[in-house]
Amino acid sequence: MSCFGTFIPQYGLEHHGLTNLGNVYWNLSTPALYEEIVRRREGHVAHLGPIIVRTGHHTGRSPNDKFIVKEPGSEGKIWWGKVNHPFDPEKFDALHKRLLSYFEGKDIFVQDCYAGADPDYRVPIRVINEDAWHNLFARNMFIRITDTEELQEHVPEFVIFHAPRFYALPSADETNSEVFVVVNFAKKLILIGGTSYAGEVKKAVFSVLNYLLPIKDVLSMHCSANIGREGDVALFFGLSGTGKTTLSADPERKLIGDDEHGWSENGVFDFEGGCYAKVINLSKEDEPEIYECTRKFGTILENVGINYRTRRSDLFDASLTENTRASYPITHIENAVRDGRGGHPKNIIFLTADAFGVMPPIAKLTPEQAMFHFLSGYTAKVAGTEKGVIEPQATFSACFGAPFMALQPTVYANLLGEKIERHNVTCWMVNTGWTGGPYGTGKRMKIAYTRAMVKATLDGSLADVPAKADPVFKFMIPESCPNVPSEILQPKNTWSDAGAYDEKAKDLANRFRENFRQYENEVSLDLSAVCPGV
Repeated sequence: MSCFGTFIPQYGLEHHGLTNLGNVYWNLSTPALYEEIVRRREGHVAHLGPIIVRTGHHTGRSPNDKFIVKEPGSEGKIWWGKVNHPFDPEKFDALHKRLLSYFEGKDIFVQDCYAGADPDYRVPIRVINEDAWHNLFARNMFIRITDTEELQEHVPEFVIFHAPRFYALPSADETNSEVFVVVNFAKKLILIGGTSYAGEVKKAVFSVLNYLLPIKDVLSMHCSANIGREGDVALFFGLSGTGKTTLSADPERKLIGDDEHGWSENGVFDFEGGCYAKVINLSKEDEPEIYECTRKFGTILENVGINYRTRRSDLFDASLTENTRASYPITHIENAVRDGRGGHPKNIIFLTADAFGVMPPIAKLTPEQAMFHFLSGYTAKVAGTEKGVIEPQATFSACFGAPFMALQPTVYANLLGEKIERHNVTCWMVNTGWTGGPYGTGKRMKIAYTRAMVKATLDGSLADVPAKADPVFKFMIPESCPNVPSEILQPKNTWSDAGAYDEKAKDLANRFRENFRQYENEVSLDLSAVCPGV
């Protein structure tokens, strides 16, 4: 076994059961990883420097292949059910043993880094990959250790193994397919195999933080965050495809992070050191900051089209998937907060892509309504973000991130309610989905209008604007907003058939109420009064 890399920690791979390896590449720099990616034919260098890679059969997450080992230390805390599937400890040990054998004789790549920008709550991790490009992904997405001495003394709390070409045996391993993402909180291990989709790595680590941090009174959140010139922090909650990354990348505000954050008594902090933006149909005009990141050295373009003659990327090519992605370090965003930290939020914005077309484009929420809609997490799953989703589907995803929540959703909702009250936070709902009718009839809300509404919420322009209560959903809808046509603010006005709108609104309200029944006896406040109803 030969080791390569400038910074090789004293805590070696023998602690993880790895022996008889080929070459081990420790904490390689981005240029060095580029060389390995090209040499191993894992990707192509595109015009201006990004690396373009392919994930093969799996172009999105595989939620049915995610498991948590059922062991005494965590069993009583986990939110078991559709999201978190139990995995037998003995089956885990057998799978782990086979995976260690699989690595024998192979070259591997190791990155030592942190999850969490706040030194009081960060978790030291080690990511072990069989592919160089996935190791670059880890280097982009997690927080790099730049101090040589600190890196050499690094001891990981959690270790992630990622082997895309090692497949589970469903009949023996009791998995649902050849893909597996298994978290073991007792052994502090994450095993990922059978898929090259890099997003599985970052979301598995997110799931771990969602388990560890609430125990320390830190709210873990599936949201983006930015900060204004006056130090005012804003949070943007929403599932993939609802606009978290797009709306938080604002040239007038500094980006804290685009996807995962914690909220402690110190304030808000990014879990990551990079961004993982959806880039299908991305344009320079609508999203200039993210667009520029797709043209930089160090960026990974996942399943993005390329002209192999000119080596120019094509962000409008959806031939492989709608879920094309760009992974880049947050330092690629010029207007970013370098330490990934901010104060307590002044505004919280819940983003929904309403496939029914009945939610207003902007509404103000009471704290109780904020808790209700946080628990509901209503949106539409956008095509390509999960295996099998080919068109928007209306869904409820608790905490706007149910697939990644390890604990009961009410744990996070109660924490959110406490922090909203303690820090006097203003809450909003913004619909980036359909208007004028449901999906297939209506049109997607114009991004220019959404940006104008977000700007108005953050700069205080809506503070004194008269508002009208929605008769079904009960939140307050502003009667006007700068640079937004007033007629689109009331969604019923955009429908040609008012009766059809009423039916859709009634249908969605009933879905909200039915979904909420699972939580109504477990939250710290009486939220029944804020449930939508006709």
